[in-house]
Amino acid sequence: MPNYFTATSPIHTDESNPFANNTMKVRVPEIIQQTIDLNSNYSDNIKDRLKALRDAIANDAVIPTLDETSAPDYDSWFTALEEQRGQTDGELTWHNVQWFFAETYAYRLVIQAVRWFETRRDPFLPKKQEELSGDALWSLLDRALNRTGTVEEQLSQAVAFGLWGNRIDLSFAASMAHGTTVSADDLLVDNRPDLLTYLKESATDAPLKSSQPAYIIADNTGSELAMDLVLIDFLLEHITDTVYLHVKSHPTFVSDATPTDVLMLLDKMQDHSGATDNLARRLITYWEQERFVIVPHPFWTSSAFMWHMPPTLHGLLNTARLVIVKGDANYRRTVGDAVWDVSVPFSDVTRYLDTPLMCLRTLKSDPIIGLPTTEAATKLDQIDPLWRSNGKRGVIQFKPYTESNTQ
Repeated sequence: MPNYFTATSPIHTDESNPFANNTMKVRVPEIIQQTIDLNSNYSDNIKDRLKALRDAIANDAVIPTLDETSAPDYDSWFTALEEQRGQTDGELTWHNVQWFFAETYAYRLVIQAVRWFETRRDPFLPKKQEELSGDALWSLLDRALNRTGTVEEQLSQAVAFGLWGNRIDLSFAASMAHGTTVSADDLLVDNRPDLLTYLKESATDAPLKSSQPAYIIADNTGSELAMDLVLIDFLLEHITDTVYLHVKSHPTFVSDATPTDVLMLLDKMQDHSGATDNLARRLITYWEQERFVIVPHPFWTSSAFMWHMPPTLHGLLNTARLVIVKGDANYRRTVGDAVWDVSVPFSDVTRYLDTPLMCLRTLKSDPIIGLPTTEAATKLDQIDPLWRSNGKRGVIQFKPYTESNTQ
């Protein structure tokens, strides 16, 4: 556990944090109702299960255990639930629990309600298909594929598209409203120069390449995943021989990417001509060569923070040339879901991982570290009281490997 986090109280869903409280009282129940509305041909039994879950979360009911007869991950979630009970005063209810646990577990209960492990029917598929059938994603992809300049400049462009694609989050309208057009003050931290310096110094093949693998911990499907695929294509050409794309092992957080989403997007890309079709065909070839590997790791749907990741996963990430963590929930998993002193260094909090690490995240919740000064947050509070959570601003945070990163 990062040393700072031991002295920092995790965000809870009670009224001590209005954003987290509203998420559980309003946003998550609305998402569940939307799921019912968009899946009108669900059986009455499944609709009733979803309605019961919606009402339980909205009305602050006691948090239940999973159904042990049908949950292949029952033991891990039972342990997590018991840990929450041990850390919570009074009954463990939806509005009296740590927020990161509450959100991840709520979506796990959605998966139980729709009987996903039996049917493999994605309850959020209608929302995902709606984005794929629109024009915005494909226009953004055209822009991202129109790279110009040196290899270094193209890397900078690909990383930027990877960041701002994170605004397109089907569970959060406030962030999506900002689109992918940015202003100069939207980027609060930009460590791309440090990334480039590291890649140059660690290259074993001119000018930036090395055989060590890269890992991308994906967030949303659709527009953001399309930007991830553009970045993966660039990484495989110029940075590394192999990229492992870690995705969710089951649908969650509405638009978070699963293996099915990756394959569906690649298939849709081939319906388009020119650069988009060529990108899809290159990535399929890379996949056939096992240079591009899709990994549905169950850790990314758990409620655990990254310093509690399984030893095998920790060992794999520590062999990487670069680990790229995408999105807001993964950022909370990486640094700890707390209201930090914003000037706490990113490299200090992430010492538990030895490997070079980059986070690309648009801000959709309160946790943020690595700003130049504490006063930077005060200034932003005056300009935009919702800057931490409205998805307008983003960070590109990077820390290279150093011996001191080993705890």
